[in-house]
Amino acid sequence: MTTDIVIYHNPECGTSRNTLAMIRNAGIEPHVVEYLKTPPARALLESLIARAGISPRKLLREKGTPYAELGLDNPELTDEQLIDAMMEHPILINRPLVVSPLGVKLCRPSEEVLDLLPAAQRGAFAKEDGEQVVDAAGNRVTG
Repeated sequence: MTTDIVIYHNPECGTSRNTLAMIRNAGIEPHVVEYLKTPPARALLESLIARAGISPRKLLREKGTPYAELGLDNPELTDEQLIDAMMEHPILINRPLVVSPLGVKLCRPSEEVLDLLPAAQRGAFAKEDGEQVVDAAGNRVTG
């Protein structure tokens, strides 16, 4: 199936890998953007944040980033300043961010991507840690 789905992906991130695998489990091959190698332009990043309906602060990643050293926990910082930091240090952009015809979403946890897929899961899916997310009939497992 060809459908316009884009995933802003970091192959080092388990959540991002699980999200990508669920997209592929629906029979969709997305456009994969390794955003650490090819960061989005500022206008695109601003558009993605707006379309996801979140604030720049909600997109900030703390773990494994210069978040603390840059003082990004300061509530006085403006959205523009937070985006400046993400532009300078793309590792600060949380992932995976997924764009589909059904919307834009930061997929944390990874099963959030199921709300964005126009096709059903083709079979069972378990995350890398073994957590079952989709049953053999392709239905979301709720716990």
